Amino acid sequence: MSESSAEGVAAAAQAAVQAADSAAPGSWRRAGLAGAAIGVVAAGAAAGVAIERLTVGRGMRKKARLALDAAGPYGALRGTPGTALADDGTELYFETDEVDPEESASAGKQRRKLFGRRSPTAPVTVVFSHGYCLNQDSWHFQRLALRGAVRSVHWDQRSHGRSARGMAQADGTPVDIDQLGRDLKAVIDATAPEGPLVLVGHSMGGMTVMALADQYPELIRDRVVGVALVGTSSGHMGEVNFGLPVAGMNAVRRVLPRVLRTLGSQTELVERGRRATADLFAGIVKRYSFGSRDVDPAVARFAERLIEGTPIDVVAEFYPAFQDHDKAAALQIFAEVPVLVLAGTKDLVTPSSHSEAIAALLPDAELVIVPDAGHLVMLELPDLVNGRLTELLARVGAVPPRRNVDRHGSTAQRGG
Repeated sequence: MSESSAEGVAAAAQAAVQAADSAAPGSWRRAGLAGAAIGVVAAGAAAGVAIERLTVGRGMRKKARLALDAAGPYGALRGTPGTALADDGTELYFETDEVDPEESASAGKQRRKLFGRRSPTAPVTVVFSHGYCLNQDSWHFQRLALRGAVRSVHWDQRSHGRSARGMAQADGTPVDIDQLGRDLKAVIDATAPEGPLVLVGHSMGGMTVMALADQYPELIRDRVVGVALVGTSSGHMGEVNFGLPVAGMNAVRRVLPRVLRTLGSQTELVERGRRATADLFAGIVKRYSFGSRDVDPAVARFAERLIEGTPIDVVAEFYPAFQDHDKAAALQIFAEVPVLVLAGTKDLVTPSSHSEAIAALLPDAELVIVPDAGHLVMLELPDLVNGRLTELLARVGAVPPRRNVDRHGSTAQRGG
């Protein structure tokens, strides 16, 4: 993106503040620019998108979105539902998938090999934590691949998906990553009070796993047998440029906090605006979610639906937490645990250099940098992610070695 384009992004963000400040409750047209700005933030960055997306083929794209929504199978997997209570009273929604009895027998032999006399009476439980502006369905392909083979827990972080709005946030307390770590502990206590654990986190979910380790190191030492950190960061998120030149990113940083505060107080207005600028929003989501231009349209639309389902006030209250996130020191708690660190080279939200920094602090970790993959690598290249995750699970005895999960993927693997 050129310097002039970056300046345009900053100007658009400033205009979004003015639009949200001045728009009357029924002025949905004036909310369009504000909605577009929030679409940028919800995608995890600020950037420009070609203006012709707003005019060329708009009707055709609308029909395509409706068709994909009607036919898309993604996000339809459901397990046994339940709720855990966070320390501030927030109800956290989770679903559990149990092991199929036939799978359990073969996996049990592998567990006995690995653990010996310490072979756990409870099966290994794999706990999946999703990222910012997503929900548990973002793990669709991994859930499908492992369904029946491993006991798994998928949960929605507070204020996301089917979980309740954060009680502390309703009282004006800002969200921080430490709170998310305590939330994860509450989910573990409710779903897997005993037995070995494998923790899998994407983006904000990976930060949640780090916060859990920071606050409950004894849990990691006593029970966690494996960790997968996908497209995440241990800190320095304030230095990410999201693919913008320095001048443009500095301009965006100056106005973004105010944009969020202002638009967070204009929820109904902005949500109308976001719907009115659906084409622009879709382009931004694709740019910041995937590295490939030829990603499956149904998968791209699925990602768009996940992100657009996050209310603007939730987007606003979570964003500042990333600037303060610093859990590099906590990574040492994972030093004796098998760790998979995986990221795409075209991740503009949590760049692969952040994963490399995590691996540098965990020299025994397996580092996988995937060429040409974006931030939602688990949706973009499910076969590859499933394979690496299954290898980790086999190492810790959660599944038999060399379990074939490739049949569950839907997009082409590009290596890595």
